[in-house]
Amino acid sequence: MTTQTKIRSEITGTVWKILVKPGDVLQADDTLMVLESMKMEIPVVAPEAGRVVEILIAEGAPVREGQEIAIFEEE
Repeated sequence: MTTQTKIRSEITGTVWKILVKPGDVLQADDTLMVLESMKMEIPVVAPEAGRVVEILIAEGAPVREGQEIAIFEEE
């Protein structure tokens, strides 16, 4: 059985770089994307091993704390 998880931004900032695409299989703690806030880079990591279902934002886009930024499917 698979469980979908909505990954949320932990900060307000900007999407600096997206490192994955839908369908990519990741291990727990692999980096999905990097957010930038006040010149600091903050990685967004996979909560568990699984697959990227959808990326909900684009590189360079602003994000708010708590905003949904990706959908991840744990297996």
